[in-house]
Amino acid sequence: MTEPDRPFVVGQVGQSLDGRVATVDGDSRDISGADGLRHLHRLRALADAVVLGVGTVIADDPRLSVRLVPGPSPVRVVIDCHGVMPRHARMLHDQGAPVILIRAEDAPPAPPGTDVIALPRQAGGLCPAAILDALAARGLHRILIEGGARTTARFLDAGLLDRLHVTVAPLIIGSGPTGITLPPVATLAEAHRPEMAVYDIGTDILFDCTFARSGLGHGKDVEMADDAGSLPAHG
Repeated sequence: MTEPDRPFVVGQVGQSLDGRVATVDGDSRDISGADGLRHLHRLRALADAVVLGVGTVIADDPRLSVRLVPGPSPVRVVIDCHGVMPRHARMLHDQGAPVILIRAEDAPPAPPGTDVIALPRQAGGLCPAAILDALAARGLHRILIEGGARTTARFLDAGLLDRLHVTVAPLIIGSGPTGITLPPVATLAEAHRPEMAVYDIGTDILFDCTFARSGLGHGKDVEMADDAGSLPAHG
């Protein structure tokens, strides 16, 4: 698929002041404040599909629906390379937006009636670019990578994020997993330096990062990130 045809991709991370996304025991539900959560729901409402890793489903059992702002709920996409999606996951039984499982071709059978996209297994799991190509083939062009942080980092490291929204809440956790972890670099010259806009959205601070991807970032696609970043979450 050519670059102009590739989906517009926004990643999001909600973290504490010290860069944590959960406690050591995996508690992450209350890191973002009320306005940070509304911002997340606005991003969902503007997306065709919301993507997350199966580890987040196992840990949090999210619905991934739009409830805190007006708007439609996106297609829910779970990256489940090894075929471990819990059969009792709420999103499989809530009669909400469609659910797509993206699995390796050699993964165990999916729950009955589940929509599955099978992709070749690679050494590090499934190829992020192949995932986007498969979603585009389904007509899903505005993609929100919601998490977990490891999944978001994989798309960032592959150079496939157009925007990254990081919301920072005023709390210090002190331990636990961090937001974005990438392969080590030797010098700061190798670090990512995106264009940045900062917004006070109420309970949280939003860092709206723009990454250069040739042939993308024009027209209605930009509205997915711009509308969510510029509207007051507590308005």
